[in-house]
Amino acid sequence: MAKLTYDFYHRPCLEVARDLVGKVLVYKGNRLRISETEAYCGESDTACHASKGRTKRTEVLYMEAGTVYVYLCYGVHWLLNIVTGEEGQPEAVLIRACVDAPGPGRLAKALGITGERNRTSAIDGELWVEDDGYSCDIRLDKRVGIGYASQEDQDRLWRFIMEP
Repeated sequence: MAKLTYDFYHRPCLEVARDLVGKVLVYKGNRLRISETEAYCGESDTACHASKGRTKRTEVLYMEAGTVYVYLCYGVHWLLNIVTGEEGQPEAVLIRACVDAPGPGRLAKALGITGERNRTSAIDGELWVEDDGYSCDIRLDKRVGIGYASQEDQDRLWRFIMEP
């Protein structure tokens, strides 16, 4: 098992989102294989939280690649993202599902991930991703739950799903 490094995350969001599918998410001794991700690509992507610019909430997206971004969705579910690309250019990958934990809220709950992980490191922190050499086919689809975004951004095939 090789823990993913800064160089893995320090690439364009779409590449990282695709390459995270099939990897293993590790937290507090628990391990889940990532089966689905979504890419959120900066201020010009109206589905990205940074589309309205820097705020206290979105500042984490402008941090260095490999930074963990965890936020509360609908006041109920914690969602896990990892910042990618260049520092100062806000983009991140949402870990949307894992095998045996379908859905971003369920995977956070299964692993016990909360807002306490926000702004921590996925490189040298308590939460990380490993590559165990697993390989799978990936299909593309539209992102989920972004009805507030422009139609163009809603139609982008920026969701990456493991094929059985």
